[in-house]
Amino acid sequence: MDSIGTWLRRERELRNIDLVEVADRTRIPMQQLERLEDDRFAELPGEVFVKGYLRAYARAVGISPEEVLGRFANSMRARDVMPAPMVPTASANERSGRFGLAIALVVFAVLATMAMSFLLRPRTNERPEQLSRNATSAPALCANA
Repeated sequence: MDSIGTWLRRERELRNIDLVEVADRTRIPMQQLERLEDDRFAELPGEVFVKGYLRAYARAVGISPEEVLGRFANSMRARDVMPAPMVPTASANERSGRFGLAIALVVFAVLATMAMSFLLRPRTNERPEQLSRNATSAPALCANA
């Protein structure tokens, strides 16, 4: 099956209508008509404009606008359904290397957090209250004995 642009060009040429004449009848710039016939729809302003251009083109050439828009819709649907190109995925070795690196980074972060908490904790020369009492009462116990 021909593309929509090829089909439009063939229909126009079968009727012996020059593209300049279509441009005069439709008031669509030649460059836009050439893009229509070359299936370069991405270079046109937008789908609403494309449909308007197709409708005007069909009337100027003597084709049913509904048929042209139907073919256009089918070609767009077929383009959207085409499978996406295959992208190579990472091999098992690359994935396991990345996983190992992630584990190493997590372990490093945990160890760094522990080291920082040890190094940054406040240091005082005072003993806790319980140790202070036990230290002062211990010589007294020894003296009584």
